[in-house]
Amino acid sequence: MSKRLQVLVPDAEMDEIRRIASRHELTVGEWVRQVLRTARRQEPAVEASRKLKAIREAAQYCFPTADIRDMIAEIERGYER
Repeated sequence: MSKRLQVLVPDAEMDEIRRIASRHELTVGEWVRQVLRTARRQEPAVEASRKLKAIREAAQYCFPTADIRDMIAEIERGYER
């Protein structure tokens, strides 16, 4: 389902937006949608503070580990059983 978004801009800015959209052979609406998609992709999905909190919490634990090749071999041996 689509939703309408109304944004008020000064006349001079709207004229410039129309020129840019025309240069790209797009309607103003399509140009704005593309610009908004690009802006959304550049925004992180999760705030940095939330990511850092998760990393700090995980760093408090001490789990056994091994060489990655050894771990993969153990996993594959488990598949054979």
